[in-house]
Amino acid sequence: MISHHIQKDITKACAEEVMSIIMDEIGDKKFSVLIDESRDVSIKEQMAVILRYVNDEGKVMERLLGLQHVERCTAAALKEGLVNMLDSHKLPISRLHENPYAFYVYCFAHQLQLVVVTVATSTSAIADFFNYVSLIVNTVGASCMRKDALLAKHRDVLLEKLESGEINTGKGLNQECSLARPGDTRWGSHLKTLLHIFVMWEAVIDILEIVRKDSVKPTSNGGAFGLIGKMESFDFVFIMHLMIQLLSITDCLSHALQRKDQDIVEAMHLIIDVKEQLQDMRDNGCDPLFKRVKEFCDKNEIEVPDMDKKINARGISARRKQKVTNMHFYHVEVFLAAIDAILSEMNHRFGEVSSELLVCMACLNPRNSFSNFDVDKLVRLAQIYAMDFDVGDLILLPTQLRSFVSRARRTQDFLGCVELGKVAEIMVKTEMNTSYPLVYRLIELTLILPVATAAVERIFSAMSIVKTDLRNKMSDEWLNDLMICYTEKEIFRSIKNDKIIKRFEDMKDRRMLVTRNNLVISSNAS
Repeated sequence: MISHHIQKDITKACAEEVMSIIMDEIGDKKFSVLIDESRDVSIKEQMAVILRYVNDEGKVMERLLGLQHVERCTAAALKEGLVNMLDSHKLPISRLHENPYAFYVYCFAHQLQLVVVTVATSTSAIADFFNYVSLIVNTVGASCMRKDALLAKHRDVLLEKLESGEINTGKGLNQECSLARPGDTRWGSHLKTLLHIFVMWEAVIDILEIVRKDSVKPTSNGGAFGLIGKMESFDFVFIMHLMIQLLSITDCLSHALQRKDQDIVEAMHLIIDVKEQLQDMRDNGCDPLFKRVKEFCDKNEIEVPDMDKKINARGISARRKQKVTNMHFYHVEVFLAAIDAILSEMNHRFGEVSSELLVCMACLNPRNSFSNFDVDKLVRLAQIYAMDFDVGDLILLPTQLRSFVSRARRTQDFLGCVELGKVAEIMVKTEMNTSYPLVYRLIELTLILPVATAAVERIFSAMSIVKTDLRNKMSDEWLNDLMICYTEKEIFRSIKNDKIIKRFEDMKDRRMLVTRNNLVISSNAS
């Protein structure tokens, strides 16, 4: 077992057993692919391929097909790598729908992160705020001693609040947290950073005060002093509360988009819901926001400016003598400007989809007892997928559609159903997939359309665990086998040892002794 040849063969046997189960699960079903590439620690471009399909229970599945080293990241090279990988698993590319009816979807989660990044720099005041946030995080977390002191201070604050009854105890409440810089490529990092600053406010101020007192160099002393002054300003507190509220709205969408079973129709509805929440905040959210900010300032002894007082317009020379009130600045130049920026970016990146394919798919949405159900548009959807519906199917489809929606509306299991993925599961559970096979085929084709590439991003995170600086000479084949076992660990754990032993035996001639639970190599192992 200490022979690296044996280790690789056993790993290969495990990976092949996992892939055998995945291939059996796919069967002859249609599927879509999620593809992305990333460098590993040895600076080799690795292309990850995820299969998305609907299993026999009507559930959307995303499974790792494998990793493949690509020398170039051109479209032609990636396509060649994909075709070779599909061929190695005997998956015909025709089931991938590589034809004029194929539909490409740019990752919704990535687009949403680009919205967040744009809003973080939408106005000079907000951009300046996030610059100071980064400086605060860097200063407080500059050393292990400061991090430990921050956690200790925060713990003391929590104990004081618990004793005074200001906060309550409970499972998952008041857990230890730390500060991390917001990153443009890390989903949800902006909101997480601001929430931690909000929760650890007193502790952060105390650590900055310690840095100011203990600093030997005047520059460090002044830097910490300036950060304390910035944090204890109404500007900082107002923008912090505003951005937490805005980013919490988009963060819910971000988490929803990263679900493996998310469908394209529900994703479009979620985006519409977020736009409506943002518009409602624009129309009705200013006064409640000012109230929360003033309460926070009063609690932390931060001066609240006179909102009716006129000040020089920010960013304009004082010689021009253009004056506005504080209320105008915070309401128009910060609050409305930020919301308008995020709404504009949302409309730009998630505009009203006029694609005929998505318009037709939206008719399958089960919300409000299938209120959008339209037989003519669904027949048109079947015509778009011409390779899956012949002339006879198109004749029978309208009757099946009308019969299905009539039965679904009076079936208890469909009451309150709002997701298309649940419709497929209910159809399998009630055996309606066999009664209305053409309808189920339409739903299946809709569900395999991917929404986000979160599954691929998770593969790259796992790859950095499997292939590290200390294991950077790992061969591509061994990396692929390890990644399959690691990523699909649920399947791997369900496999009996006997199956792996049998596959290991069949790989090559060996002199060995096989027991019930163990595999013992005697000699000539390589």
